[in-house]
Amino acid sequence: MESTALNTTLHGLAPAKLNLFLHVTGRRPDGYHLLQTAFRLIDWADELTFTLREDGQIVRTTSLSGVRAEDDLTVRAARLLQQETGCRLGVELAVTKHLPMGGGLGGGSSDAATTLMALNRLWGTGLTREELARLGLRLGADVPFFLFGRDAFAEGVGECLAALELPPAIYVILVPSVAVPTRDIFAAKELTRDCEPIKIADFASAATRNVLQDVACARFPEVADAIDWLGQHAPARMTGSGACVFAPVASETVAAHIARACPARWRVRIARSIERHPLADWLA
Repeated sequence: MESTALNTTLHGLAPAKLNLFLHVTGRRPDGYHLLQTAFRLIDWADELTFTLREDGQIVRTTSLSGVRAEDDLTVRAARLLQQETGCRLGVELAVTKHLPMGGGLGGGSSDAATTLMALNRLWGTGLTREELARLGLRLGADVPFFLFGRDAFAEGVGECLAALELPPAIYVILVPSVAVPTRDIFAAKELTRDCEPIKIADFASAATRNVLQDVACARFPEVADAIDWLGQHAPARMTGSGACVFAPVASETVAAHIARACPARWRVRIARSIERHPLADWLA
């Protein structure tokens, strides 16, 4: 965190996540899917700046292609916190996007979680982690995980979280030049929705997969091509609803070799796991 002399500006990171697996175990009457997944935080992040306003206005000072301010999850998060706490302060929001949109890395949800954490601090609204997580769930199913602040085994719609102890890892991530709409993938008739639930203790040894992967690959062949190419070097899998695909590798040297060989048609990123969210200490 950095601040001005008057403590009116905060800077925060919004890290990406990988889904190490993703199973759909059912569907609720309201249409939401029941999931099991393992979330992993990585060191690739958006950057956000929050500048206090005393007039109650919430102003996005940076543009985001194809996303109106009123639809931006950072703006919606700020307004939700303001409404739920009765806060009369406002903020100027600036987001430097590094995470690809429609990539399955949770960028929008992470931005929303960082906004809730930062404004809870900047505005002095004093909500706990659990209270913010309940608000975050109203913005998106992945938001509570980023507020949880560490690797997690998730169930329900993604809000039932248990801490996971995972060894450090290095990943190669490919970014196909397509944005995969999450809603369309979950709405697909061919999506498997009856995975047998697994126990957290069985996660390491159980045969797991991302059941959204086949749907995304059928609709977006470039995702399938990226998985096939990366799979020649290491076990590759799609994260979330796509489009990004990733593979764990043994070392920085191996990661660099794969990155150098990556076809120019795809963006490539070497990422490392992180133990905790960069802003974890901001919440009780």
